[in-house]
Amino acid sequence: MTDGPKYGFDTLQIHAGARPDPATGARQTPIYQTTAYVFRDAEHAAALFNLQEVGYIYSRLTNPTVAVLQERVATLEGGVGAVCCSSGHAAQLMALFPLMAPGLNVVVSTRLYGGTVTQFSQTIKRFGWEATFVDFDDLDAVKAAIDDNTRAVFCEAIANPGGYITDLDAIAKIADAAEIPLIVDNTSATPYLCRPIEHGATLVVHSTTKYLTGNGTVTGGCVVDSGTFDWSANDKFPSLSAPEPAYHGLKFHETFGPLAFTFHGIAIGLRDLGMTMNPQAAHYTLMGTETLSLRMERHVENAVKIAQWLEKDDRVDYVTYAGLKSSPYFDRVKTICPRGAGGLFTFAVKGGYDACVKLVNALEIFSHVANLGDARSLIIHSASTTHRQLTAEQQRAAGAAPEVVRVSIGIEDADDLIADLDQALTKAVS
Repeated sequence: MTDGPKYGFDTLQIHAGARPDPATGARQTPIYQTTAYVFRDAEHAAALFNLQEVGYIYSRLTNPTVAVLQERVATLEGGVGAVCCSSGHAAQLMALFPLMAPGLNVVVSTRLYGGTVTQFSQTIKRFGWEATFVDFDDLDAVKAAIDDNTRAVFCEAIANPGGYITDLDAIAKIADAAEIPLIVDNTSATPYLCRPIEHGATLVVHSTTKYLTGNGTVTGGCVVDSGTFDWSANDKFPSLSAPEPAYHGLKFHETFGPLAFTFHGIAIGLRDLGMTMNPQAAHYTLMGTETLSLRMERHVENAVKIAQWLEKDDRVDYVTYAGLKSSPYFDRVKTICPRGAGGLFTFAVKGGYDACVKLVNALEIFSHVANLGDARSLIIHSASTTHRQLTAEQQRAAGAAPEVVRVSIGIEDADDLIADLDQALTKAVS
């Protein structure tokens, strides 16, 4: 649906990538639960393996159900292509894999999901990669952190857990000046609230587990390629610009142009890392995307109402929601997330760590889970769970201090959610 009329978001979230099944006429995308695909003949098989023809070989690489989701997310984000994989963490590695090599580094925001902080500060060292953490509100510090070995800049559009909004336009200019890609995690915002490519992002990653699926059923990830980066402008990205030995010297950027990163992600990334999305997960996420705009509107509406109530409550020290006029990021919402600041934020409970634990235990509607972006309202005490492995300094830098809880506001009745928080706060600070 990308070559014809310019359709609106609500239409594309239902139809992009999907066509009636040619064999049966089925209107909903079938779950192609198959491992392999029959080749027409030996010549057809050879062409597929040589990347001379696009098609299906083996479901570690490509699958028709997953392909529909890839096209849909790419369309919603304004990209040229996408690669889906098994989780959001897998998507982050898939995004970095063609760019990095031992001795190289990525400059990343301090305001990231705790698991991402661990992945970047600890796990990627095993590949010989390094991460430099910087406060992305300090643009001079971001510039200073980039050196000759930097190969990417990474941030979240709406940072988890605090709901902070990143100035994507400013960060993109810094990345462009250094001739390196900007990778933006758009999980918390979704393309309905923010389109990072329009602000200069090269790649967009998602944990499709969250808002895109929206029902807490399956895990998944996605890397969206803007198609705008010149991978051959210098010798920084040989995986994309230099001859690839595994494909008889094929040069991905020379051969595939704007789709170079996407084809590399499938032909090399999924082939060798094997972090494949299964077709049933893709099916659940496709169904979730059909109501994305409706859900995000309610998430935002509820979050604004609840954040305003919490901000006025004497039992609460502060609320980090960017949709509040008191937030230092309030004005940034208008340019980065014009449809709203999302449904994710934190608040600090008077009484500290112990009061947070009591609050979590006393809630009845909110679910205490390590997830976000569900239709249900969720809460977690990050310092004792998702950010537990971080130092106290890292916790505070990430917005997950001991006195703070993170809430993912669902699409229930907002007054019911406020009543639930009210009774739980009473028990927490008594």
